[in-house]
Amino acid sequence: MTGARGQGDSWIVVIDLYYCAMSDAASWQLQLEIEDGAGILRLSGVWRLSNLAAISAALRSSALEPRKRFVLDGSALRELDTAAGFILYRHLAGIGCTESMVSLRGFTPSHERLLELVCERMTCPPAEAKTRYRNAVTRIGAATFNIWRLLRVHVAFVGAVASEMLLLLRRPKLFRAKETVSQFETICLDAIPIAALVTFLIGVVFAYLLGLQAQRYGANIFVVDGVGLAICRELSPLLVAVIVAGRSGAAFTAQIGTMKVQEEIDAISTLGLSPIQVLVIPRLVAIMVALPLLVFVGDLAGIAGGMLVAAWQLDISLPTFLERLHGVLPMSAPVVGLVKAPVFAAFIAIIACRMGMLVARDARSVGINTTSTVVQSIVWVIVLDAVFAIVFQHLDI
Repeated sequence: MTGARGQGDSWIVVIDLYYCAMSDAASWQLQLEIEDGAGILRLSGVWRLSNLAAISAALRSSALEPRKRFVLDGSALRELDTAAGFILYRHLAGIGCTESMVSLRGFTPSHERLLELVCERMTCPPAEAKTRYRNAVTRIGAATFNIWRLLRVHVAFVGAVASEMLLLLRRPKLFRAKETVSQFETICLDAIPIAALVTFLIGVVFAYLLGLQAQRYGANIFVVDGVGLAICRELSPLLVAVIVAGRSGAAFTAQIGTMKVQEEIDAISTLGLSPIQVLVIPRLVAIMVALPLLVFVGDLAGIAGGMLVAAWQLDISLPTFLERLHGVLPMSAPVVGLVKAPVFAAFIAIIACRMGMLVARDARSVGINTTSTVVQSIVWVIVLDAVFAIVFQHLDI
């Protein structure tokens, strides 16, 4: 249908009319007009999924041409769903219309919100393409690059923390003692039962296995030497550090990551405070003080476990065990374990806090970074323990 009519000084040209009347409930209509250079699309009737094929065919065969402005008129529209709205917007986009070139008039509030939602979803970025299979060399290269990038991030964070620590030395009033004490209670006091239990059981297992071999040669008394040296020098620091990494390290990342998601860290910065001073340094100080104390508790618990097995299986009485331990255990053994502890603690705190700061603004990232914190912390604890073993060996300690 084509025609023209005058309305005062303006002209409206009716270019075409598309109509489908299967029934009253399914009838729909699309009318294209030109009014003052703008394309007017009048929608009427039922624009729903049931009429989608006919609507799509009508739009493809229509005389729509690119124009500077299109107006969608829905004053006669009875029903509308997202499928019909999507087909209409996709056709307009196909002839070069952008969102700013299309305006709405006469739509009910619900229909207008629906079209706005369709338009918003159409402007979302496309889904990422499927990941292509990478061979072993490519994977090793990518993993190496990721590790190098992560190391750079951690080193930069260490520099930022060191800078804040120097500022703290010049202005001690900035130190948050209450927060540090609160963190110390969570890290140390609340962890004493689990640390003591684990090291006690390890002492029991180690003394039992060592005792089985020593009994064959009548060397029961040497179990005291092995338990004392192994627990104080290696097992207690390593096990306690792993426990703290899985317990407190993960908690640090989850707490700071959740604050990042909820924009609390941005609020701290807006108030003129340093997030490192508020969140990182109290946790760093607390864990560096707490871990040596937990290692000492672990030493006592591990030796107690070995003492229990020696008395039960090897017929080594408590006074004999303590006398032998006092004679063969050098002071350097527990000191070495206590020296390792603050270093382990510093690495755990730096990794945990940094991974918390790196959390993206979604809950999934919190879980990923928390898992990464535990893995990284345990790996670094084992690597540092090996480094300490080599260094102390060369120093004859």
